[in-house]
Amino acid sequence: MNQQKLTPYDVIVRPIVTEKSTSAKEEGKYVFEVNLLANKHQVKTAIEKLFNVKVEKVNVSLVKPKPKRRGLFEGNTRQWKKAIVTLKEGYTIKELEVQQ
Repeated sequence: MNQQKLTPYDVIVRPIVTEKSTSAKEEGKYVFEVNLLANKHQVKTAIEKLFNVKVEKVNVSLVKPKPKRRGLFEGNTRQWKKAIVTLKEGYTIKELEVQQ
């Protein structure tokens, strides 16, 4: 897929819900898996359009594949890109809040 033709729905793959990412929501930080071709500017505009919030900062990191083995078969996990999005003060993403 060409980098210029990524829609907001193509940029954001899924939210990452782990214990560490859930505790980061108190600081206004949300973690997403994003498309390998997406850059910080595309992630920022996608989050702002999809969730109607203002983004202060975006940190992107590439998660390297790890070796895995199942019996005689060896392989690697897939490579993916992670984005940590910091929202401006007063904004939250209601769709990702945990119901208790």
